Amino acid sequence: MRSNRRILTMSALLTVALALTSTTMAQTVPQQGNAAPTADNAVLLTVFFKHDQSRPLNELNAQLDKQGFYKAFPPPGVEVVSWYVMMGIGQVITLRLPAGRLREVNRVIEDTAWGSYRTEFYPTYDYKAIGTAQHEKAAGN
Repeated sequence: MRSNRRILTMSALLTVALALTSTTMAQTVPQQGNAAPTADNAVLLTVFFKHDQSRPLNELNAQLDKQGFYKAFPPPGVEVVSWYVMMGIGQVITLRLPAGRLREVNRVIEDTAWGSYRTEFYPTYDYKAIGTAQHEKAAGN
């Protein structure tokens, strides 16, 4: 009985996941234009592009060129805050963008970077002014 319930539950979850996936894949990416990040809508997005170390670098770069990575990334109007090579990892890029353009940036990466890189995303927000003010308040300044 327990096994049948588990199979039924897993089947239901798989059905829901497939339905959500097909709905998501059917959507098109709206073009957001060059909307600029402002204090009330900006997010930071740190992206880890982890190299596929089973392939030589020249092969990875050729694939990036073929897929149009450097032509498409970053999209116009998305600010590059930092772009580093982290030895043993790959590239680590922090972008500043309007929150509404997050999906657009993700799609550019999916369309042009996958295959050469495995990706990890870390969306954050700018806390510097708040943290500095809290420090100054605590220090009595």
